[in-house]
Formats: sequence, structure tokens, C-alpha cells
Amino acid sequence: MIRKVNLADAFASFSDHWSPKIAGDINDAQVKLAKFEGKFDWHHHDEEDELFLVVKGTMRMGLRTGDIDVGEGELVIIPKGVEHCPEALGGECHVLLLEPKSILNTGNVITERTVDDLERL
Repeated sequence: MIRKVNLADAFASFSDHWSPKIAGDINDAQVKLAKFEGKFDWHHHDEEDELFLVVKGTMRMGLRTGDIDVGEGELVIIPKGVEHCPEALGGECHVLLLEPKSILNTGNVITERTVDDLERL
């Protein structure tokens, strides 16, 4: 079924942080929406690249080679194998993710923030 997704409405439909929600599927990938607050865990993904598009707020992508600040309307792509640590700056940050369906949000580590059964919007 073809449907449109209003990003503002979709983000307004949930309040939890660091728990991606599936907004749609594209081939072997998924479009996910997540709210970030504070700092996440350092991790990497052995086999998957990730795209982070900031819809609202500012995110710092911590990298061992130097941090990258990503503002509204900007995106950053993290290649597989690169250790990273997303962080919301100045409050809550709304992020659209494009990732393979196989990806685990905490990558190579399992923590209390690991979500292995994602909710669909």
C-alpha cells in the first residue's frame, strides 16, 4: 500500500528516546524516525552503513577522528565499521535514519537501549 508520511505528525506520535520507529521500507532498507536526547553509546556496525538526517534540532556525531555537528536539514552517512556515538545537543533532536533492515540500533554492543523489535508508525 502506498501512503504518505507527514514527518511532524509521525514525530508527534511518540515520545520515547533512542527507540527508532519504522516509517517505511525501501528494498532491503528501512526509513526510521527517532528522537534523540543526551548521548548514546559508542558502537559500530560491521556490515551496515547508516544515514542520519536531522529534521529538528542539532546532533553531534561523535567519531574517533573528530566530531561532526549536524543541524536541521543536514545529514551524515556513517560507513560500516566506523565507531560512532550520536548525541543530541541543546535538547531533543528528531532524526530520520535510512538503514538496512538487518541493523541493530546499538550495533556491536547490547545495552538497555538495544531495540530488536521495532514498532511501525
